[in-house]
Amino acid sequence: MLSSRAQLVADTALALVAERGMRGLTHRAVDEAAGLPPGSTSNVARTRAALLELVVARFVELEMGRWAGLAERAEAADLTDPDVLADLIAEFVHGLITMGRVATIARYELALEATRRPELRRVYDEAGRQYRSAAIALLTAAGSADPVRHGHQLVAFLDGLIFDATAGAGPVFGRDELRAVVREALAGMLSR
Repeated sequence: MLSSRAQLVADTALALVAERGMRGLTHRAVDEAAGLPPGSTSNVARTRAALLELVVARFVELEMGRWAGLAERAEAADLTDPDVLADLIAEFVHGLITMGRVATIARYELALEATRRPELRRVYDEAGRQYRSAAIALLTAAGSADPVRHGHQLVAFLDGLIFDATAGAGPVFGRDELRAVVREALAGMLSR
């Protein structure tokens, strides 16, 4: 759990990454955007590497909170009904491309940075494992004949939708369109 100051720094840095890209992430920029005295960000994360690690850790914390919310709703739902599962997933994805748009854009920036920094890659890969585990659990509960393979496919499919809606040239789907698209993908995974 981060201190309130570290959380402010991390949240501000995450927003800066989304707005300005990795080059726009500096200690000074975080101080200014957060309304903190000069040097405050350096007191929380001394180096750029430490600041990046803090941003990735905060991003993972936020994403795991979103996944936990999805899992909680899934526990109370009949996941053997593909429409119910499609509704849950569509609502989750819709949140990522609308209310969670800033964090989603930052996620792509951080993913690219993680390809160049092994210390970030470890944290980022662990988050990916957690996403896939959650998808596998959902598809297991839904009755998938091959939940591991289908879980990996579902994450890849959803990543493509999310990327296309936030950083690509694709449309920003409404919930109804997302529900239909997700339902079609699930139909292939859950057919007997």
